[in-house]
Amino acid sequence: MSEKVTITQAILVEGKYDKIKLSSLADALILTTNGFQIYKHPEERALLRRIAENRGLILLTDSDRAGFQLRGYIAGFIPKKHLYHAYIPDVFGKEKRKAAPSKEGKLGVEGVPPEILLQALQAALPQQAGDPLQSRRFATKQTLYRNGLLGKPNAAALRKSLLHKLNLPQRLSTNQLADILNAAVSQEDFQAALQAVRNESAE
Repeated sequence: MSEKVTITQAILVEGKYDKIKLSSLADALILTTNGFQIYKHPEERALLRRIAENRGLILLTDSDRAGFQLRGYIAGFIPKKHLYHAYIPDVFGKEKRKAAPSKEGKLGVEGVPPEILLQALQAALPQQAGDPLQSRRFATKQTLYRNGLLGKPNAAALRKSLLHKLNLPQRLSTNQLADILNAAVSQEDFQAALQAVRNESAE
């Protein structure tokens, strides 16, 4: 990529290799949690809160269990109105610098292609006033229920297929799914993906 994108919000990733990868793509303040070390340092958590309140914070973790655990922990101390979630899809493979794949076999932030990272960041960015997305918040738990994605037979399987179709990580909770649908997916694209999944399951 020849030109970096400029992002005014700070970006929080897990480790230094994630930061190196993002630094080649984005002109932004990029911070790291150093894995779970953030648990041990209240002063770092306080700093992240200050930064988030001042300029907003985009959280970008791996799509494995550890990444989602870390995401949940950080969401517990950063006010929701200042925190923006960027998700990478489940991409299986091995990072070049590692001898073996991760425990779950998924690529982390450092390993996914640049275009996927940029799409994830773009989807997470807060929408500007007047942006069509502002007026098309269509996804709620009731939406998911009405469409068979929650509280109904085969809901989990249907949700998993939909996440795959939309190129989203499998570990998204129903609340997270609603949030990311509202932030990055139009109602038309949601319905088209859902219909495609239903058609495939009926074959």
